[in-house]
Amino acid sequence: MKNLAHQIASLAITAWVGGLWAIGYIAVSILFRAQPDKQLAGMLSGQMLMMMGYIGIVCGSYLLLYRLAKSGKAAVREWAFWLVAAMLAITLLLQFGIYPLMAEIKLQAHSPDVMQSALAPRFKMWHGISSILYLVESLLGAALIIKSLRKQ
Repeated sequence: MKNLAHQIASLAITAWVGGLWAIGYIAVSILFRAQPDKQLAGMLSGQMLMMMGYIGIVCGSYLLLYRLAKSGKAAVREWAFWLVAAMLAITLLLQFGIYPLMAEIKLQAHSPDVMQSALAPRFKMWHGISSILYLVESLLGAALIIKSLRKQ
């Protein structure tokens, strides 16, 4: 059973980090290049990022519980625990803080294209912050994978 828990942890890391990279850096990029309707591309990207956020919450929660079950209180002295905790904190901040705020700005714009409204600077600022946090989370994910591979 211990082996199964470890295998699920490996799959959780793969799904979370692989999904972050595949959605955030491949799918979203392709959408904005291939889709002439930028509002549609933005809406679809937002939906994919929200789904990825839920995947991250599930995977991150499992990984933290796995580390605690495996190492007990000593887990808080492990790098992997803090990498996952930081990634999960960023996911929660994006999912329940910044993404809803950006959606609210779009609603307040009273325009199909928020970038053509008076709220464009505010939206751009939050979009930039979310992009930086997403990059940080992706880099933490890379460190988590490297850390995980070293133990094998």
